[in-house]
Amino acid sequence: MNIDEYQNRAVQTAIYPGQGGLHGLVYCALKLNGEAGEVAENVGKVIRDDHGLVTDERRQKLILEYGDVLWYIANGLRELEATMAEAAQANLVKLQSRKERGVLKGSGSDR
Repeated sequence: MNIDEYQNRAVQTAIYPGQGGLHGLVYCALKLNGEAGEVAENVGKVIRDDHGLVTDERRQKLILEYGDVLWYIANGLRELEATMAEAAQANLVKLQSRKERGVLKGSGSDR
């Protein structure tokens, strides 16, 4: 499955308030942040509870949480009428430009 096929299938399962408008975009952004927090929580538990080892159980939990992150990215991009492939390509172009200009390190969006 390619990334846009995933997006097309993911949006078919979308049931959330405000679809097709600003509220849909806000909803996806807020929920994306929550799901990213769950990824971070589980990584923290690898350190605290699993003694730095990614157990099979924790790995499965992380895969599911990363999947939830993907779902909200797919739907947030749909709210912008953009594809995941479009966003991925734009990101690679940006990173390649930074690499060529020697500014991969550092901070700030406009490097």
